[in-house]
Amino acid sequence: MTKGILMANANLLAILVAAATGFLIGGLWYGPLFGKTWMAEHGLTDAQLRSSNMLKIYGLTFAFSVLSAVFLGHLLAFFDTSARATLMISVGIALGYIIPAIGTNYLFSRKSGKLFAIDAGYWLTFYVAMGSVFLLLGH
Repeated sequence: MTKGILMANANLLAILVAAATGFLIGGLWYGPLFGKTWMAEHGLTDAQLRSSNMLKIYGLTFAFSVLSAVFLGHLLAFFDTSARATLMISVGIALGYIIPAIGTNYLFSRKSGKLFAIDAGYWLTFYVAMGSVFLLLGH
């Protein structure tokens, strides 16, 4: 089989650390950094958040972080990237795919620019952090 058909071998430790890093950044981002503003922009109260199934929310959020890290790790391993290319790909995913997608959704759902900035900033930070983990631990 050719390299194009097989998935590249990615570093499992780097994948798990990258996923955990993104997850932890989310805790800081939507907690002490921008949590109150994010809640206000969504019209949510502390009581509403506390009444949610937090195990489900955090569990699935971490699973999505792992999924993102798996695919980023495999992409970086497949292309055997340099440090510069690793960061360009990581940032490029956020700027070229994630942020335009949420921006489009926010436009049609009439969400505020403030909410878009909070969420777009998170996703950019998320992918920069994951790319940095892959730089430090290898991909």
